[in-house]
Amino acid sequence: MALNSDIDNLDLSILSLLMTDAQTPYTEIAKRLNVSGGTVHVRMKKLFAMEVVKGSHLEIDPSKLGYDICAFVGMFLEKGSLYNKIVRQLEEIPEITEIHYTTGRYGIFLKIISQNTRELRSILNDKVQPIEGIQRTETFISLEESMKRPIQILREEPS
Repeated sequence: MALNSDIDNLDLSILSLLMTDAQTPYTEIAKRLNVSGGTVHVRMKKLFAMEVVKGSHLEIDPSKLGYDICAFVGMFLEKGSLYNKIVRQLEEIPEITEIHYTTGRYGIFLKIISQNTRELRSILNDKVQPIEGIQRTETFISLEESMKRPIQILREEPS
């Protein structure tokens, strides 16, 4: 793993604990890692400044709030040079939660969260597909998210 030389194992341990539970107080992390709370605070400030940590967020279960459809949309673009223009327009659609520039079959891959299939159809027909430069789309509805986890940044050394 290519690692920034300003990041050491203590930084990785702090990140690993916070990725497991972002609400863990710095004092608890300090106890677990046998360092001071101030050390954890300073290390986190450094990681934010380096943009290793880009922020924090509250993760909710959309289905508990009536958003029952998670769909992925592969988009074929007329020209790759239209990517930035298309992304700016896609960013204006609140139901789109992720936009990825991809290699392979699709130029752009989206994640859309909607309340039902009728709303999804409306988003696709009325908001996404009319964007100039989108040739066509293919939609995949997720039936179940079986796993979601952060990357494993602490790895055991091979013996």
